[in-house]
Amino acid sequence: MTTITLAHPDSTIHEATAAAIIRVLEANDVEPEIVVGPKAALGQMLSNGEVDLYISAWLPELDSDLLTSGVTPLGHLFNPGAYCCISQEDASVTSLTDVAQTTQNELSRTIITPASLQQQAEHMLATYALADAGFILEVMEDEQALASLSHKLGTQERILMPLTQPCFLFHQGGFRILTDPKGGMGKEMDARMLLRPGLAEELDRDLMDELDELMLSTKVISAMDYAMRTEGLTADEAAESWQRGKLLPR
Repeated sequence: MTTITLAHPDSTIHEATAAAIIRVLEANDVEPEIVVGPKAALGQMLSNGEVDLYISAWLPELDSDLLTSGVTPLGHLFNPGAYCCISQEDASVTSLTDVAQTTQNELSRTIITPASLQQQAEHMLATYALADAGFILEVMEDEQALASLSHKLGTQERILMPLTQPCFLFHQGGFRILTDPKGGMGKEMDARMLLRPGLAEELDRDLMDELDELMLSTKVISAMDYAMRTEGLTADEAAESWQRGKLLPR
């Protein structure tokens, strides 16, 4: 194959992931044609054979509906997950089991929550009885929530932060991931590429092996996301910077 139609949802995280994979395709003389859109529509196009490669499905829970008949997962890119963090690295609270015992002066009772994490945050509240301690969710669209959380990191207010990793905020730092012994935020997932029905038989075997062995890590994608959002790099520039070893300290 000399061209591959590659699809990814419209987010900087998926765009960054796709950019790293595109560099592998181009190094193997394969020209990518990129389709961006809503996940459900792209999943249907993948199932219908209208796109070749979907980047990336978070399995087994979040994107299991994309695994329609004939669609084949490939590779293990990184392990995304949902986490609850506290906005100061030196906070005495280190675990979600301790949150309910804090006072309102120690920890804000309003939890700014990205809409994509509402279900996990609600489960976390129930698991650790945080509603009984006065905690409430303020659900916002993802980008609005991330902007608000990023702003609050620069203040003295101590807050809980439900976040998905990878995310640019994990590269920015300034907060602590709380341990979650009861699994209130759910389990880590596996980010995988999805091949349309029949593509596995058509792809060059060396390219298949290279894609299958590609490992990125949440740290890499978070750093790429940060470079795109705060340094003005394109996804391709961020991927090149990572590939050249300039994105993260060695």
